[in-house]
Amino acid sequence: MPKAPQKSTAKSAAVSETARIHDQKLSRGEGGELHQTAAGATPVLTTAQGGPVSDDQSSLKGGTRGPTLLEDFHFREKIFHFDHERIPERVVHARGYGAHGYFETYKSLARYTRADIFQRAGEKTPAFVRFSTVAGSKGSFDLARDVRGFAVKLYTQEGNWDIVGNNIPVFFIQDAIRFPDLVHSVKPEPDRAFPQAQSAHDNFWDFISLTPESMHMIMWVMSDRAIPRSFRFMEGFGVHTFRLLNARDESTFVKFHWKPKLGLQSVLWNEAVKINGADPDYHRRDLWQAIQTGNFPEWELQLQLFDQDFADKFDFDILDPTKIIPEEILKPVPVGRLVLDRMPDNFFAETEQVAFMTQNVPPGIDFSNDPLLQGRNFSYLDTQIKRLGSTNFTHLAINAPKCPFHHFQQDGHMAMRNPKGRVNYQPNSWGEGPRESPERGHRSFPEPMDGIKQRVRSETFADHYSQARQFFISQTGTEQDHIIAALTFELSKVETPVIRERMVAHLLNIQDELANKVAQGLGLKKLPNPAEAAMPTREDLKPSPALSIIKNGPKRFEGRKLGILVTDGTDATLLKALQAAVAKAGALTEIIAPAVGGVKASDGSWIEAQQMIDGGPSVLYDAVALLPSEAGTRVLLQHAPARDFVADAFQHCKFIGHSAAAKPLLDKAGAQPDAGIVPLTGKKDVDAFVGTLGALRLWDREPKVKLQPEPAPTRGRPASAAG
Repeated sequence: MPKAPQKSTAKSAAVSETARIHDQKLSRGEGGELHQTAAGATPVLTTAQGGPVSDDQSSLKGGTRGPTLLEDFHFREKIFHFDHERIPERVVHARGYGAHGYFETYKSLARYTRADIFQRAGEKTPAFVRFSTVAGSKGSFDLARDVRGFAVKLYTQEGNWDIVGNNIPVFFIQDAIRFPDLVHSVKPEPDRAFPQAQSAHDNFWDFISLTPESMHMIMWVMSDRAIPRSFRFMEGFGVHTFRLLNARDESTFVKFHWKPKLGLQSVLWNEAVKINGADPDYHRRDLWQAIQTGNFPEWELQLQLFDQDFADKFDFDILDPTKIIPEEILKPVPVGRLVLDRMPDNFFAETEQVAFMTQNVPPGIDFSNDPLLQGRNFSYLDTQIKRLGSTNFTHLAINAPKCPFHHFQQDGHMAMRNPKGRVNYQPNSWGEGPRESPERGHRSFPEPMDGIKQRVRSETFADHYSQARQFFISQTGTEQDHIIAALTFELSKVETPVIRERMVAHLLNIQDELANKVAQGLGLKKLPNPAEAAMPTREDLKPSPALSIIKNGPKRFEGRKLGILVTDGTDATLLKALQAAVAKAGALTEIIAPAVGGVKASDGSWIEAQQMIDGGPSVLYDAVALLPSEAGTRVLLQHAPARDFVADAFQHCKFIGHSAAAKPLLDKAGAQPDAGIVPLTGKKDVDAFVGTLGALRLWDREPKVKLQPEPAPTRGRPASAAG
């Protein structure tokens, strides 16, 4: 087990240090205006039945680190009401996009699990995957700064297995009882019904600033992980610790990771804003086009496997969903690959009606006592019944198992199949119907339970800042700048000064330079004192290179898209050479012209265009090439979108190839020569240009572009630049 904090801090953690700090701040007038009763006292929180609530921060557990108990009526009521708040779209993850595919097992894992899917090398299991944003409605845009859902349904031979995860391996909260509060805070504010699909507002940051356990997640959400370039270029995680059980019911802990074959890639915030304006369906269109053109997205499933001894010795509690196990400490093991190769025939019937539930596991997969996972297991069935209108949602084709199944469930709304014959119960005297199988059925790990029944947060969950700091120092300087800029932007939209100051106080517990620069960007007159912490921040955790997107980029242009700007008179030979080189690299090209009808090339051939300049800005492409003729350039110089096409590509640090005729357009856009601006005169230049594109961005250019203004110095307590 991780070492417990000293007694003075342990006690505060056990009685919910978050609530305690919150109450102290309110007493100092830092938490905003309280709702008062007639007598001036703070009203007591109650259930919907009027019963006073003793603890709204922790669910009822069997022991400090034990499972959540079914008798927790307050949690049941709270999550039940939350699950039923919306009809018919999902309360969270409403905007989603899915695809069919298969999972292929590399080798037998019988040593660790009896799950049928992992018994035979080379076996392919049907799969359906749904990607999503969390906060926005169905009609919101794709490039919101947000967590991305990464939910995988595997139709195994022993039932459906749902790995319901995200593109971030940790979460905001440690206990599911807080989930309604988290989502309420980030959704449109109830009185004004905005903002939509964004977290840059008072309610969200008020909640976060009063929830120290969220600080690790906030580092991820303010990083470029929250604005991925494509579903195809992002990781997926199961988030929680699960168990694998073998045929002897021996347990191995496991964490699930999906690694994209095409590497990691995100966009800049300035770029995301413009993409949302140009194509709010950017991620959907990208996945559709990739699959329709045969460029099937692929991920590798990797497992972090460990035993109880490792769990006991690890620095943090493996049941805490706000923590990771760095890959440098426990290397993930590749066990199979996921390939998406078919789009749904009908979006509503499949993507919209698919029902994922964390409790859907086959024999050989089991749960840990992670309190967030325990609550999700309890909650998801309610959600699906509310959304799909019937307990018979498993009768829908997208949710039905593809293996044989037999049960006595019957009737209800929209029942499409019922038991046949006389018997619909068991045991019965007729010898009919299915029976349970102790050998083949799901068995839970016989974990000993010890402890009193109580509402409590384990003391081992009390370190809220150390891994947040580790994540920040694991980023490149460029990525750190992006986190600082994201925090500054988000908090600049917060109208209540005390919330901004409270967040900076938390940042001081993560890293001084981070806090100082955000404070400067916000124009704080002085730095606040660091937030009170249940446990001091550890500075001995080493950086984890696996946490950086830039360090784990693809180093190749495969699967990306080059936008080529052409006009009448474009050099046909140069264009064909460029298109051939890009195709050889496994990437796509798209032609942008003054009019979507196309242009006439130098050899008299007609070049079909996919976009006109006004509708095909450079933000839609991973790199661009400018191939106008001299006459075409003179026309483009008078066209503002053409200037923006080049200026944005330059400001977003993209590689730009260009013909000699395009030089005046570069000059007008302020694109100063550097290693990312490559003249194209012939095939040799073209091959060299395409060879550089695997870097995706020329990050050395970013300091010169200065999309973010230089902050004014903060007056007050100086901050060190400790790394």
